[in-house]
Amino acid sequence: MTKTIRFITKNDGKFAELKALLPAEFELVRDSTEIHELQTEDMKALVQDKILKAFQLVRQPLIVDHTGLAFDLMKGFPAGLTSVFYETLRAQGIVDLIGKSVNRNVTVTTMIGYCDGRRKKIFCGKARGKIADQCIGKGGFQWDTIFIPEGYSQTYAELGQAKKNEISMRRRAFDQLVTHLKSCHRD
Repeated sequence: MTKTIRFITKNDGKFAELKALLPAEFELVRDSTEIHELQTEDMKALVQDKILKAFQLVRQPLIVDHTGLAFDLMKGFPAGLTSVFYETLRAQGIVDLIGKSVNRNVTVTTMIGYCDGRRKKIFCGKARGKIADQCIGKGGFQWDTIFIPEGYSQTYAELGQAKKNEISMRRRAFDQLVTHLKSCHRD
């Protein structure tokens, strides 16, 4: 029997990534319910708030997520404010600001929040890397053309979606979620 989980997102790229990672016993359904996100650098507070708001509206098992860039050069900023930061600067603006600096190091964190009405849990995945000195590659979304994961010489966009799905911070957080769901849904 398939278990349905709603993913509250308007982002096509995030939905496609997670759907590709989900085991067959679960069905991921996209839900574009509008959630007004808390604007804070604190990603955990942001995701906790988002879970509660989403569950109050949807009242079904669901997940939300948030991914943040924490630049070493900027002492971990923008973290939870990455969406606003990216929408303002775009990939090229981030390259101009960080990719041309002496300290291009960044930690990317994805937090996936899950709520089924009884349990609320947050899963966290991280990837270390650096910002490229130019936008490189096609495909992916948002900053995939500028993030080079540690141990690689290519951006996520150059590596392609299949490789990104194997090594990304979203994959690390999602694997923890899947383990949790399997333990909750044992027959």
